Amino acid sequence: MITVAHPPDDTEHAAYDADAAQRHWRVLVQAHRVFTDFRARFLGKVSPVHFFWGAFDLAVTRFSGREAPTHPGGVPNCADWVMEEAYSRELSSAGFWAGAGLGGAAYFHDDLGEFVLPYEAVRTADDPEAVLLAFLQSTYEAAADLADWDQAGLERESAPPA
Repeated sequence: MITVAHPPDDTEHAAYDADAAQRHWRVLVQAHRVFTDFRARFLGKVSPVHFFWGAFDLAVTRFSGREAPTHPGGVPNCADWVMEEAYSRELSSAGFWAGAGLGGAAYFHDDLGEFVLPYEAVRTADDPEAVLLAFLQSTYEAAADLADWDQAGLERESAPPA
């Protein structure tokens, strides 16, 4: 049982849908497993698969090891120096966010400046894990190619045995 305290006059945020919460948790567990496999294929510095509670998204980040331009800052509720340190090295990051999105195939979202693979495209695929892993790998490769990363020195073809 989850109990959330709200002001007595707040009736808008008092609802709790246990079934929706359970489904979301299951999606996160499955995404975490695929992200972990993707993470294990990288030999360079890589973050753990991690959950950002503020945005409610799951992410994993690979680093080239090379210095990056100074982050411009301006991120709401985050000091500029934090963003400058976090993004001080070139990186390629992938994430899962359960926000609204379009159905269909993967695409580049101009406003976000990111590649997007709608959840519905993964959920309805014959092999959801393969679709997600292929998306992670292909978008990483596109970024690594453009940035001229030492891919041969940073990658392995498959995850090592458990």
